[in-house]
Amino acid sequence: MTKGGPERHCVKLFTDGACIPNPGPGGWAFILKHVSTGRSKESSGGEHGSTNNRMEIMAVIRGLEALKQACDVELFSDSDYVVSAITDWMRRWKRFGWKKSPKSTKPLKNADLWIRLDKALEPHRVTAKWIRGHIGHPENERCDELANSAAVQIAQTTPPPPVDLVEANVVEKPYSGSLFDKGE
Repeated sequence: MTKGGPERHCVKLFTDGACIPNPGPGGWAFILKHVSTGRSKESSGGEHGSTNNRMEIMAVIRGLEALKQACDVELFSDSDYVVSAITDWMRRWKRFGWKKSPKSTKPLKNADLWIRLDKALEPHRVTAKWIRGHIGHPENERCDELANSAAVQIAQTTPPPPVDLVEANVVEKPYSGSLFDKGE
């Protein structure tokens, strides 16, 4: 046991995201490495109509969500955007209701993912580190390969039809005292 609870496993999380083109079909990838055992896991995926930044965020989310218990996580990303958000900006955005400032009227870009990332970060102690991409770092290069491959695979599939938000919005009728309207 460590101070503050049970001993945590130490893992390294390497991530990358890609879009071909940006915006366009996107891919994300992560590699998790358990420090003491050397075991590792890699995964990738993607989506249509994305951006490179969204895929960079999604890579971290999916890597953290793959952990089955609270861990000490050393995160390595070549996205300064993601690392700066985790180490600095997210606390402020959360305090401001997921906006850049308390007076901002515009929604924060990628707020849906930042909120999901915030939840994924909660059980872990994460140290985020920026690494320069495309300089031969083995895990970063592998994540880049996986993310780009996922983006290419997504690009070869048919995008889902757009959701008509007006039709998707269900308007409930006020309660009339009967379980069903007449004629239904």
